[in-house]
Amino acid sequence: MEQKADSSPARTGMRGKMKALSLWLVICTAVSSARPFHPEKDNEEDAKLVQNYLNKFYAVEPDPNQLGWKINAESAAEKLRKMQQFFGLKVTGKLDNETLEMMKKPRCGVPDVGLYGFTLPGWKKTKLTYRIVNYTPDMSKEDVDKAVEKAFKVWSAVTPLIFTRIHRGIADVMIAFGTKVHGHCPRYFDGPLGVLAHAFPPGNGLGGDVHFDEDEDWTTGSAGFNLFLVAAHEFGHALGLSHSNDQRALMFPNYAYISPSEFPLSPDDISGIQSIYGSPPNSPDKRPTIPTSPEICGFQISFDAVTTLRQEIIFLKGRHLWRVYPDNSEAERELISAFWPNLPPGIEAAYENTKDQILLFKGNKFWVISRYQVLLGYPKNINTLGFPKGVKRVDSAVCNKNTGKTDFFIGDKYWRFDESSQSMEKGYPRLTLDEFPGISQRVDAVFQQKGLFYFFHGPKQWEFDPVAKKVIREMKSNSWFHCWHY
Repeated sequence: MEQKADSSPARTGMRGKMKALSLWLVICTAVSSARPFHPEKDNEEDAKLVQNYLNKFYAVEPDPNQLGWKINAESAAEKLRKMQQFFGLKVTGKLDNETLEMMKKPRCGVPDVGLYGFTLPGWKKTKLTYRIVNYTPDMSKEDVDKAVEKAFKVWSAVTPLIFTRIHRGIADVMIAFGTKVHGHCPRYFDGPLGVLAHAFPPGNGLGGDVHFDEDEDWTTGSAGFNLFLVAAHEFGHALGLSHSNDQRALMFPNYAYISPSEFPLSPDDISGIQSIYGSPPNSPDKRPTIPTSPEICGFQISFDAVTTLRQEIIFLKGRHLWRVYPDNSEAERELISAFWPNLPPGIEAAYENTKDQILLFKGNKFWVISRYQVLLGYPKNINTLGFPKGVKRVDSAVCNKNTGKTDFFIGDKYWRFDESSQSMEKGYPRLTLDEFPGISQRVDAVFQQKGLFYFFHGPKQWEFDPVAKKVIREMKSNSWFHCWHY
């Protein structure tokens, strides 16, 4: 990786500036002075992950007096409570499975301390330069150039900032790919997954620079990690923004895929960047909007897909999912991409198999989720499951845990898949009505709960007994959400 020359006129005093930035840079190698954190489960690997995570992202705090960061002396339990609060988890100061899973998600390498109220001073100018120092072999140079240019436009669209690319010399924002220990950067990368990239706030020396971990798989789509999405996030840091705890925000620390063609800045992102640089000239109200959450208790609510996940029932619609615990009256709403990074919105079918894995379908592709992570090698074409080439999509699917057979519903027919042999059974497709009397409409979604099937179409669902082979009752599709107008 090409490095910046310490003797460059534009970077004279770089070492002095690094001293001034030392309180900021220490976040890469900060080690908590608190005693080691020991999770309740005797798992050394998880214990190391937890301590490293807290040291990287919660061992520093903003210091308004020095316009930088300082090490805090909080105990590991206090840091853990701060982390749980940031991500909207149950705040206990103790490690639980949900907290551990959140720590395992791919993310930015900048700490989560400080919200937009603690933004560092921005650039003192509105015309900024950037330079791409080197390229990833994962993508063509043209695609990298386009991703970077588009990522800068995300911020120039809502501010007076103008970004100009240069090909030589020192730019305000130097962009580079590297692995592990890279050049003179005090922050180290950790190999595949984990930290994807990091950036430095406005200033001289390393100020404004952005580094991407070359050990990641950089792409233009939903597989691997979308360079445009990560770059847009990191450029936010390079302009002075810290992390947001709003899951809808670009500046939320965890990676979440959304189609670049649908990409919106959230109001949180816009208010943060405009608090530093102001609105764009002559267009104060040009603010991108984000899709609103569907009204779950609306009379006409329908779902794209429904699946179980151990004791939970997960309802999916557009970019959103709801986690419902049958014994709990309150549903938890999240973005699909925040819960399952790398997945696109608009999942069309989903089911839980006999291995506690979830299969999710969109178009002619499907993904397999195990322990909240997308398995390597996915998405795959649905034809690999045994569907004929003429089948382009799946409407819904459900696995009967008693038989180990999965039914795929397409139009008015269904196919049966044997989970043990991983093969499609012969003699299919068959008419849905023949096996499921009373289910006469296309099945939008279906899942199994306590031996019964629940079929969805539009705003209605039907409870079906597979032993008696008959519909027991008809209900609203959102009856699982304890809405009070029934």
